[in-house]
Amino acid sequence: MITSFASTPIQKQCSPAPIGIFDSGIGGLTVAHAVMQTLPAESMIYFGDTAHLPYGDKSTAAIQAFSVKICDVLLREQCKLILIACNSASAAAYDLAREYTASRAKVLNVIDPTIEYVSERFAGQTIGLIGTKQTVNSGVYERKIGELGKNITLQSLATPLLAPMIEEGFFNHSISESVIHTYLSDPALAGIKALILGCTHYPLIKGEISRYYGDSVEVIDASQIVAASVRKYLADNNLFNNASAGFRKFFVSDYTPSFAASTRLFFGEQLDLEQYRLWE
Repeated sequence: MITSFASTPIQKQCSPAPIGIFDSGIGGLTVAHAVMQTLPAESMIYFGDTAHLPYGDKSTAAIQAFSVKICDVLLREQCKLILIACNSASAAAYDLAREYTASRAKVLNVIDPTIEYVSERFAGQTIGLIGTKQTVNSGVYERKIGELGKNITLQSLATPLLAPMIEEGFFNHSISESVIHTYLSDPALAGIKALILGCTHYPLIKGEISRYYGDSVEVIDASQIVAASVRKYLADNNLFNNASAGFRKFFVSDYTPSFAASTRLFFGEQLDLEQYRLWE
């Protein structure tokens, strides 16, 4: 069981309380890494729900149940902000997670900052989206982009092989090149001016995707965009950690040595992962 780090309420002028980040596995480490680089003084607790990965092929009800349980863990750890670092969970569980946490912590997702970025740069143009079946089939990107009123056309394609391919270490490889080119040549993505990487695994293959398009298509990596949105929220609400040096904790719901080793792919270094079973 995780020991609580603080028992005092969040301070209004500054807060040493940690930022909580969760994902179905290790893909969200791309976002966590960007947050750490942007906010090096902040403490962070990362929760990878490895017992239930991938979320991309789970039902909405299952993702909501997992997300609420993880939010409960992060709330007990006094997190001042919870970031859903997973497009599938952002699509399926954001509203429920926000309702569940209420005033105890702010909940952010990885979709809204990306939508704002698209709104500012691609009015009247056609853009593409690749992601898991859950993310694409949810229609959340289409709905939110439609609400902008910017005459932006979104063309979406589910790319379910990419996340497991990346987790197995097949990128910058002949196998990944073949799979990526097969997906990107699909007529559904014809004529786009930008491509949203709608899964937190995909920044690891951004280079390969960019090489496919050359300079003709902007490849939108949400990790830096989301990290900037977290920084803005803390600044706007005077919640920066000004009291102490930050710490990092990484938890998984199912630990295996091979999975621990694979985190190097996402974070650039071996992480010390601690197991926390959600339903014990």
